Amino acid sequence: MRAAVSVVVAVCAVTAALPTAASAGSASGALGAGVERVSVASDGTQGDGASVGGTITSDGRRIAFSSVARNLTTGFPMTYESVFVRDRRTNTTLRMSTSAPPIQRRPVISGDGEYIAHWGLIQRDTKTFLSQLKSQGTIGLNCPGLSCSQPSLSEDGRYVVQVGTSGRPAVRQRIEVQDWHANTTRTVFEFDHTAPSLPSISGDGRFVAYQDGQAQDVFVWDRTDDTSAGPIEGPAEEATLVQLSRDGSKIVYLSGSDTHVQDEASGTDQLVPDVRGLAIDPTGRYLLYAPQDTNGPSLVLRDLVTGTDETVSEQPASAGTDAVSTGGRDVVFHSSADDLVPGDTNGTSDVFVRHFY
Repeated sequence: MRAAVSVVVAVCAVTAALPTAASAGSASGALGAGVERVSVASDGTQGDGASVGGTITSDGRRIAFSSVARNLTTGFPMTYESVFVRDRRTNTTLRMSTSAPPIQRRPVISGDGEYIAHWGLIQRDTKTFLSQLKSQGTIGLNCPGLSCSQPSLSEDGRYVVQVGTSGRPAVRQRIEVQDWHANTTRTVFEFDHTAPSLPSISGDGRFVAYQDGQAQDVFVWDRTDDTSAGPIEGPAEEATLVQLSRDGSKIVYLSGSDTHVQDEASGTDQLVPDVRGLAIDPTGRYLLYAPQDTNGPSLVLRDLVTGTDETVSEQPASAGTDAVSTGGRDVVFHSSADDLVPGDTNGTSDVFVRHFY
């Protein structure tokens, strides 16, 4: 499989001049933090189409996102939505090509930035794809059903958890973890329904958090003994999974109008009331959330140890899992606001990153 990754679809690296900070689009605001637009070409040109769904590496260097923009790279005709990777250190943008038509939902980048998982439509079915940054190739992963989706990656991209559905129309689903280095597959759980299971894997590939979307319960699977524990929220509650932190220490889930962060070592539960949790940093300390009160900021980052908040965006904005780098230093999000950075005139959604100094 390693050999296959290196020989499948080629990816074009743009060789245009590197952008200055101004051409790439950045700003330092009154919040004491910098905002940078990352859905741009290597020369800083803004996208001519909408970009969404950013995910960030543990060190904040690379961001993967999906876009319909046709001018972010050259050399490949754009027919469908594609996945791109922005390297903030080298100010370059790569298109991670796929052999399938449109990308569905959002890509996921491994913590070390070497692999990107996404899923696309093939006729009536979906398939999970894995792109490798170093070889600039993309392969399709084996699927436990007719369709596969909802991938999540370990820190080094070795372990991929995905959901396969069976039947047409789909009536069952199976969550499985592939170790593509060893060419082995482990089944996490099987459901006789297709309500979302939203699996999230720890950085070392040992734990997988997932939900029973029909019963609205959250569970944790442990590779070492091949068992699932839960429901972690207790028998009387209903819960929706958000994310397992990359170090495996915290699980974020929603219940009612509140967000809960459970410590897996102690089993204690930290309540963050009246907010919708969106992501957690790899260490489990910093929670990205959207307040239920829409009169204030749209995105806020909370230090769960000190209880202090930092505003990520005052303007309407959205974010998903794996959107916060280690230590809460960087948060990636997308927004259609045109006043977050200078020179935003494309009139559509862009992907941004806020860096906290």
